[in-house]
Amino acid sequence: MKLIVAVIKPFKLDDVREALTPLGIQGLTVTEVKGFGRQKGQTEIYRGAEYHVSFLPKVKIEVAVPASLADQTVEAIMKAAQTGKIGDGKIFVLDIERAVRIRTGEQDAEAL
Repeated sequence: MKLIVAVIKPFKLDDVREALTPLGIQGLTVTEVKGFGRQKGQTEIYRGAEYHVSFLPKVKIEVAVPASLADQTVEAIMKAAQTGKIGDGKIFVLDIERAVRIRTGEQDAEAL
């Protein structure tokens, strides 16, 4: 099993969710986060005053999938979240040692 963690631009969330549905992915976790990468934030003007925003709003998506579906999931997220501009985000793939569904006690692949 793999945990796919993607940090993307907030307005791309619906596109990513729609791209994952045909793969049979039944659930994901979304968290609103802030951060910066190579773009180092941005400068904005508010009421005539210029100020620097160090942390940009992002969305973190976490989805657990069978290992056989990991590459397809990464590809779907990448295509759906890509704008071609700086700050599109990152995708991380991690191994899951164990998963348990609390309600039924199902474990590992059955718990997904």
